[in-house]
Amino acid sequence: MSIGANLVAVVEQPLLTYEGVHDARDRIAGRVLQTPVVRSEELDRVAGARLWLKAENLQRGGSFKMRGALLAVERLVAAGSRGVVAQSTGNHAIAVALAAAQHRLPAVLVLPVDAAPTKVRRIREAGAEVLQAGTTLAERIAVLEEVRHTRGYDEIDPYQNLDVVAGQGTATADLLHQVEAAGGRLDAVVLPVGGGSALAGACLATAGQGIDVHGAEPAAVPALTAALRAGGPVTVDVRPTLADGLRPDRIGQLPYDLAHDAVAGVFTLEESAIAEALRLVLVHARLLIEPAAATAVAGALRLAAEGRARDIGVLVSGGNVETSLVASLLDPQGV
Repeated sequence: MSIGANLVAVVEQPLLTYEGVHDARDRIAGRVLQTPVVRSEELDRVAGARLWLKAENLQRGGSFKMRGALLAVERLVAAGSRGVVAQSTGNHAIAVALAAAQHRLPAVLVLPVDAAPTKVRRIREAGAEVLQAGTTLAERIAVLEEVRHTRGYDEIDPYQNLDVVAGQGTATADLLHQVEAAGGRLDAVVLPVGGGSALAGACLATAGQGIDVHGAEPAAVPALTAALRAGGPVTVDVRPTLADGLRPDRIGQLPYDLAHDAVAGVFTLEESAIAEALRLVLVHARLLIEPAAATAVAGALRLAAEGRARDIGVLVSGGNVETSLVASLLDPQGV
């Protein structure tokens, strides 16, 4: 399948179906944490709706990215891989490093030069090599290609890899099962959007369930919004954003193919809304989350305010956040 394959071709891949996501869920059972779905009466009161927070900030590696990385590395190890290389703004790289370490497989991770120090440290602690290149996706890919060709390592793309997309969809599948077990029924789910793997996975996991899927992205990096307007992925200008995990300046082609007809909408959030969502979750739900995850919460608050959903599931995607940033955001005047 070519990267530019359309949705008709994509769904022929067994992994990229509702059933494929649930098969992936079975494959990683016991290897990832069953993170809780957190409810807060105080947060519900602020929202004016019931928010069901899937706390993947408590996941191994600090984010939901562990799910797809485990599946992708496992497949490459079975094929005799010499090593893996991946580019990321942080959390995918941490997950790949940890998954590779389980198999004693060499790993090189390419991050932007201004990547969060906490994320760089976690990668190195896993025993992987970190290379830093520029601030754009194109700059990271150029370095990745050099490593791939000179060392013969296999790439684990955070947006185009089938195992990654299916694995990320297991977070939404778990959310739906946990809400149902608690006697609830979701009207909608909201996912943060960077390269689009979480959104695409959610579209697969909710197929045929009558649940609206919404994306949430920083107004500073409106890659999905621009893609939906243009009819395909386009590169956008990137302005500074708190949500360092949502900085890819172009949504992946595969996630776009899977999501563009299935997604109900996308919220573009200003920095103040992202910061306020982080504070609300910390104070009312007692969860320390990173701004990328807070972007999804901000989207859920916007959806609730519009009165279009009463029960909203939110992928709280990660918790790898700088303590200094949290300290500054706890001051409402700091943003």
